[in-house]
Amino acid sequence: MKFRYSARTKLGELQVGFVEAASREAAFGLLSGHDLFILKLEAELEKRPFAALLGIFRRVSRKDLMIFTRQFATLLQAEVVLGDSLKILHTQTSNKTLQSVILEVSSDIDAGLSLSQALERHGDIFSEFYINLIRSAEVTGRMDESMSFLADFLEKDMNLVAKIRNALIYPAFILGLFFVVVIILVVAVFPQLRPIFADAQVDLPLVTKLLLDGGALLLDWWWAMVVIFGVCIWVIIDYFRTKEGRAVWNQLIIGLPVLGQVFRKMYIARFAEAARILLKGGIPIAQAIEISGHTLANVVYREVLQEAAEGIRRGESLSQILSKYSSAFPPLVSQMVAVGESTGRLEEMLGRIATFYIREVDTVVDNLVELIQPVVMVIVGVLVGLLFASILIPIYQLAQGF
Repeated sequence: MKFRYSARTKLGELQVGFVEAASREAAFGLLSGHDLFILKLEAELEKRPFAALLGIFRRVSRKDLMIFTRQFATLLQAEVVLGDSLKILHTQTSNKTLQSVILEVSSDIDAGLSLSQALERHGDIFSEFYINLIRSAEVTGRMDESMSFLADFLEKDMNLVAKIRNALIYPAFILGLFFVVVIILVVAVFPQLRPIFADAQVDLPLVTKLLLDGGALLLDWWWAMVVIFGVCIWVIIDYFRTKEGRAVWNQLIIGLPVLGQVFRKMYIARFAEAARILLKGGIPIAQAIEISGHTLANVVYREVLQEAAEGIRRGESLSQILSKYSSAFPPLVSQMVAVGESTGRLEEMLGRIATFYIREVDTVVDNLVELIQPVVMVIVGVLVGLLFASILIPIYQLAQGF
């Protein structure tokens, strides 16, 4: 059970937060063991039936998370202790959901949990990459540097998503409007023309037949189609939540023709930057590679880096292992790693790899953004042409019969 408490320390400072325990007595004993004078201790109310639905409207945005991380990094760089930093951030944060989470994280740390363990209890807000990088920083003691890197990463990620979203707004509006027009035509207009074509015995094109039959099917069985579509979506989502489904999804992502390159370069940049931070903190290379693999949200890259860590423990070099997985790590990566190993500047080379691939991602995304609108407009133009041809050709054939 979770209990909300209000207490004072030996110095008289007021402290509020949450604590988990099997009973109220156990929670009281746990707090008393931390030299707290309990003022108020009550069980947290059970969530209402529609709490999950309401939670959709109380999510933490990328911008809020980025601002929190940037402020956190600034406080840590100013050598403000972890607990005081969280208390300051709690008062500075405007997002009520994030404010509540910061309070819970602060109370969990006061109860003895590490920062990564406290953040892990809020996996719906803090990603696996975020939590694992914090866990790595706890090993190296370079929390301020890792937080600064996370803030930079979230800012770039937010700008990247905003850039793509802005580029898709107009094409998405055009596509949506087109499909609305198609539905109106096949449901309301085409059924009125079917008897005319049938009486005149006009030989209908294949596209016209498909639209007429599709409209009739939609009118008669729309409810069944909605149910089938909903069930299919649920089954697909449920499958991709499983371990096997995530592996399949990760493989599909990096196998896409153009976007796959973006994801592969992004994973390489994340790996290189995380490994650089770990090596800079004095972590052995095998452990650094293993931990950096856990910062990636892709099973394929995790397995490769896990194998790399085991190979290093067997006496192999990192460059030799990465060269075996050219589909995940291009030859350039293994070659640069080999140079770093031979010169004793592996940390520096990993930093160059991260910088190079981050620039590559930015370049590819910029090119994609410029191509999205014209490509979508061409597709819409072709679809509009087929739609009008499917209705105008039979009408033209009908007119020739008179």
